[in-house]
Amino acid sequence: MHVVIDSLGFLLGGLLVTLELTALGFVGAMLLGTVLAVFRVSPVPPLRVAGAVYVEVLRNMPLLSLLVLVVFGLPDVGVTFSLFTSAAVCLAGFGAAFVCEAIRGGINAVPVGQAEAARALGFTFTQSLRHVILPPAFRTMVQPLVNIFIGIALGSSLAAAVGVSELTNRTQLLNLQSAEAVVLFLVSGAMYLAIALLGGTVGGALERRLTRRAR
Repeated sequence: MHVVIDSLGFLLGGLLVTLELTALGFVGAMLLGTVLAVFRVSPVPPLRVAGAVYVEVLRNMPLLSLLVLVVFGLPDVGVTFSLFTSAAVCLAGFGAAFVCEAIRGGINAVPVGQAEAARALGFTFTQSLRHVILPPAFRTMVQPLVNIFIGIALGSSLAAAVGVSELTNRTQLLNLQSAEAVVLFLVSGAMYLAIALLGGTVGGALERRLTRRAR
């Protein structure tokens, strides 16, 4: 355990980078995923096709492959980002495909009569989504979105493979120096578990609050 104690500040620095990647990745995934979900339920066929293609491609591509393509492929065409930025963009783009499906599922769970009533009242497609469909749909999205948050948090560990100095990367470096893999990875695993449990707790509280307000 002395290795962990002596290197705790180093590990906590990696945890901070992991939290930053998770936050940026999830926020980016929410923003892009919402746009994609609107595309997928849009009455405009080209938008529906574009949304469907993006979702099918990204959902069926390993995150590690996407990281390698962005980090090592984009510089070949003259586009260069920092390793951290590249990892955050990949997490956001990858997570957006799953957020899109979670939001679309929530929208489809809303009774069709509500959308028809909105159209009868003269609401535009955007107004119907904002004022009639999305508020009740959000209650059914909470748990899927929590799962996506946890997936992004755990997926951020793959950024170690492309050189981002996050928690897993720093754990690997310490292991190379001390050969204490079991202890080090137990500690870093506990940190990832804490992130996941915190996300689940916040999501559960939000879901209960929304349920109470709907009654």
